[in-house]
Amino acid sequence: MNDKWSAFVDKDLAIEPAVSGQLDGLTFAVKDVIAIRGYTSGAGNPDWLRTHDPAKQHAPVISLLLNHGAKLNGTTHTDELMYSLNGENFHYGTPVNPKAPGHIPGGSSSGSAVAVSSSLVDFALGTDTGGSVRIPSSYCGIYGFRPTHGVVPIEEVIPLAKSFDTVGWMAREPQLLLNVGQILIENQSKNGRFNRIFLGEDAWDLLDKENKEALLACIPSVEEITDDIERVQISEEGLGVWANTFRTIQGIEIWEEHGEWIRKENPTFGPGIAERFQWTSALKKSESKSQYELREKIRESMSNLLGEEGLLIIPTAPGSAPLLHLHGDKAEQYRAKTMQLSCIAGLAGLPQVTLPVAEVNGLPIGLSFIANHNQDLKLLSWANEFFEKRTV
Repeated sequence: MNDKWSAFVDKDLAIEPAVSGQLDGLTFAVKDVIAIRGYTSGAGNPDWLRTHDPAKQHAPVISLLLNHGAKLNGTTHTDELMYSLNGENFHYGTPVNPKAPGHIPGGSSSGSAVAVSSSLVDFALGTDTGGSVRIPSSYCGIYGFRPTHGVVPIEEVIPLAKSFDTVGWMAREPQLLLNVGQILIENQSKNGRFNRIFLGEDAWDLLDKENKEALLACIPSVEEITDDIERVQISEEGLGVWANTFRTIQGIEIWEEHGEWIRKENPTFGPGIAERFQWTSALKKSESKSQYELREKIRESMSNLLGEEGLLIIPTAPGSAPLLHLHGDKAEQYRAKTMQLSCIAGLAGLPQVTLPVAEVNGLPIGLSFIANHNQDLKLLSWANEFFEKRTV
């Protein structure tokens, strides 16, 4: 495989399918945090690779795909310990965004997004805690899906923050997203309608005029499927407050998970990542009761809003992929806006699909649809129907 995009940690790792099945003839790549028997996942950090052993068995998600005819082709780059949304790795470099050269690919599932966007594989697995499948999918102009928290098996996957972690996937067409979902998700129906569509105005207000107009141009295609579209305020407290709640709870869980290893091994982290881990070490769960209470309120309010037939439409990211090596206040402001968008599904544990519906100045931007808990296959089926309406 010619990996001119630098998507892969190990481009030569190949595992043939165990049996024939629904995914016959298709190839997939795997983020370097998901266990492959006999292989050591590096999680984007040389010290992690050095201090961990090869996996004794495949992660269940990999076994499921191999047992339905798909071939595993390669492991892909990630941000260090999955703790970034940029995809720029201090140790291993940055995968090249095929749809936006000179711009970041997005993270932390950067390599998986690039492998799909560049057509090196048919689909790829990533993990999504705070946006790590959705954001790179938007930046690289592909379809991406974060499932309902807890629906897809996550055993044998290196954790970041367990109450938010999910295994997601990416593809170049929505039908394949659905096909993979039907294998990884059990006991769900793809049938049913979304008859109530909500536009989250506070989410849309995070975009500048040009990006907002480009994405809103897609709404008439939604109206062909349903004529009941309502404008709502998603957050009573403000999305900035929600993002801080997400960030705090995530940080507490990250240090609970990795603090002991960090203290013991004193690993070398790149700029930005090191400071984030240092910040998590100072957080105290005992002082964050209000954050956990707010999360429960958010989960309940979002579920009540969406019900059985509701669908929330938001921008996936504040705009197209930022330039490489962007630092300082501008970078932090953009990251803050990104987290305000991605924390909505994260805090509520909801499924979210992002679709590459528009470009601004030649760069892709994604539009997202969020459904209620355990409506993953119904959402993926709806996304496929939406795609077909737009291409007729």
